[in-house]
Amino acid sequence: MRRLSQRARIVSMAGAVSVLAAVLVPGMAQADSASPSSSTPRSVFTIGVLQDMDSANPFTGITSAAYEVFQMEYPTLVEYGAKDFAAVPGIADSWTEAPDHSSWTFKIHPGLKWSDGQPMTAKDVAYTYNRILNGKYEQTNFGSYVSAITKAEAPDDTTVILHTNSASPIVPHPGVYIIPEHIWKSIDEKAVVSFKNEGTPDAPSVAGGPYYMIERKVGQFIRMQANPYFWRGKPAVDEIDFKLFKNGDAMAQALKKGEIDFAEGLETNVYNSLKNQPNITTVAAAPASFNELSFNTGAALDDGTPIGDGNPLLKDKKLRAALAHAIDKQAMVDKILGGDGVPGDTLMPPRYSQWHVAPTNPMSYDPAKAKELLDAAGYKVGSDGIRADAQGNRLSFRLLGRTDSSTSQKAVQFIKGYLAAVGVETTVKFVSEDNLTEIIGQGKFDMFEWGWGVEPDPNYMLNVFTCANRSYKQDGAILANLSDSFYCNPAYDALNAKQQVETDLAKRQAITGQMQQMLYDDAPYIITYFYDGHEAYRSDRFTGLVHQPEPDGPLTFQWGTWTYEQMKPVTATDAGGTTNNSSGGSSVPWLPIIGGLIVAGGAGFLLARRRPANAASDDRE
Repeated sequence: MRRLSQRARIVSMAGAVSVLAAVLVPGMAQADSASPSSSTPRSVFTIGVLQDMDSANPFTGITSAAYEVFQMEYPTLVEYGAKDFAAVPGIADSWTEAPDHSSWTFKIHPGLKWSDGQPMTAKDVAYTYNRILNGKYEQTNFGSYVSAITKAEAPDDTTVILHTNSASPIVPHPGVYIIPEHIWKSIDEKAVVSFKNEGTPDAPSVAGGPYYMIERKVGQFIRMQANPYFWRGKPAVDEIDFKLFKNGDAMAQALKKGEIDFAEGLETNVYNSLKNQPNITTVAAAPASFNELSFNTGAALDDGTPIGDGNPLLKDKKLRAALAHAIDKQAMVDKILGGDGVPGDTLMPPRYSQWHVAPTNPMSYDPAKAKELLDAAGYKVGSDGIRADAQGNRLSFRLLGRTDSSTSQKAVQFIKGYLAAVGVETTVKFVSEDNLTEIIGQGKFDMFEWGWGVEPDPNYMLNVFTCANRSYKQDGAILANLSDSFYCNPAYDALNAKQQVETDLAKRQAITGQMQQMLYDDAPYIITYFYDGHEAYRSDRFTGLVHQPEPDGPLTFQWGTWTYEQMKPVTATDAGGTTNNSSGGSSVPWLPIIGGLIVAGGAGFLLARRRPANAASDDRE
C-alpha cells in the first residue's frame, strides 16, 4: 500500500524551513490556537518521514503517508488487531452474516461522536458505503472491499445492514474508512476529484479516529491533534506531527539531537548508524512490502480502448519472463538494502505466510538463460549489440525511476546494467512520484521502478491486476485507477471473482495461490525484493509503542493506529530509570530547543494504493 499503504508512493518535496512554535521542549509544545487554552504544556510526538501525502482526500490519496493520516482520522467497522492481524471491533461492536448470505449486520457502538461533536451513527456508515457503490471515482481506492455489496442501509442509529449478492470473506474485513455525511454530502461526484480535505487551525478536519488534521504545509509538515471524542478515549499524546526530510541522514541527525522523536523509513546504512546510540531504540520490522520493475503490458482504458505510447514489444510475456532471468535480485538485496531483505518472487510477502506462495518455476538469476529465451522468442542481437525482433524493432525502452528515493535511483541503475548485459537498451529518466503517478495513469511509459505495501488480506493487492482497474475516462479526462501495468487477463479476472466469494480458507488460499503463480508467469511485474522496515525512536521521551504484529512488526505505518492510541510521554518517574533503548543507557533530561521545530523539506516514504517511499522502507498503506 502499497501503503505503500495503501500505493505507497513517495511524493517529491522542495527544501523548506518552518517554525512551528516559538519555544519547544523536545516531545512537548506550548498550546496553540488550534488547541484548547491551557497553561499545561502539550505533549507532541514528532515523526520524521521521507514522504508527503499526495492528497488528504481518502478517495484520492495513494501514498503510504496519505493512508497513515486517513486511518488516524477515519474509523472502520472492523480493524486488524495489533497482535496478529485478527479481526477486532472498530466502531462496530459485533457483526453477523445472514444464514442465506444475503446480508451482514453490524451493530455500531452507541454514543459515538465526530471530532466536531456531531453524532457518528450507522447513517454515516451507510452513507459511506453507498457513496462508494454509486461512485466511479470513489471506487478507485475502495471498490475491492465492496464487490459483494449491493447497498447499505441504517434502520436505526446503531445498526447498519450491508446487503450482499453472495457469500464473501471480504465484507467483514477492514478497508473502508467511514466519513462524516454532514461534511461530505455537499461534495458531489465532480467536486470530489479536486477536494483537498486539508484541516487548518481555524477549520480542522472532521474525524472519528484518534486524531484529526489541524495544519498541513506541502513538503514540510502535517500536524494532527488528539480527538477528545475518540470512542476508545482521547490519546495520551496531544499532538502528532509528521516532519518531512530530504534524506535519511538529516532525519537521523535530527533524531540524535532530539529535534524529532521518531524516524521512519530508514535506509540500512542510516539505520545502522543509530544502533547503540543513547536513548534511541531501533526496530527492524519483518518485510511486508515489495519493490518491483513494472512493465507497460498494453495500456488501455477499462473498456479496452488503447491509450498511451508504451512500446508494444512489452506486450510479449515471453520477453518479460526472459528479462526476469537477467535480474540479480540477491545482489540488489545485498548492495541496495545491505542484506536487510529477501529476493522477491510472488505477490504476497513471506510475512503473510498463509497467503505467500513459492513459484513452481523460479525464474532465478541466469543471464545465459535470459539470452537463450530471448533468442528463442525471436529477439536476435544486432550489430550494435542491441536485440531486435524480426521486423527490426529494437529492444530499447524507457525506464523511469523516482527522484524522491535514493534506493530507487540505485535500483534503476542496477536494472539498467542487468538488462544491458543481455542486449536490452534502456534510457533512464527520474521523475517525482506525483509525476510518475500521472505518467502511469496515462500509459506513457515502458518500464518503471516502484513498490507496494501489502495488506494482510490478499484481496486488495490481487485486485490491482484486474481489467476493471485500468485507467478510465470521466468527463473527457483520463483518470488513473489502481492498475499500473495494465495487465488484463480474463482467466485471472475469473479467478479473482472466485476468491472474493470463497469463504473456505483452504480453498481461497488455493485460488489466490493460483493467481499469484499466473502473475509470476505472465510477469507484468518482476518483484525484485521484499525489504525490512527500519525505524528508530527516542525511548527517553515516549513509551508504550506497539508492534503490529507481535513481536517484530512496525511501530508506525501499521494497519491501524495502535501505537498512536497507546503510547504516552515518559514521566519524570519513568525517566529516573533505564529506558528500553539499543544501547541500554539511561535517559537524560530534556533540553529546550529555542526557535521551534525546524522542518526540512524532503522526499520520500508508500499502495490503497499504498506505495512506500524508499525501497528500504517502501510500503506503496
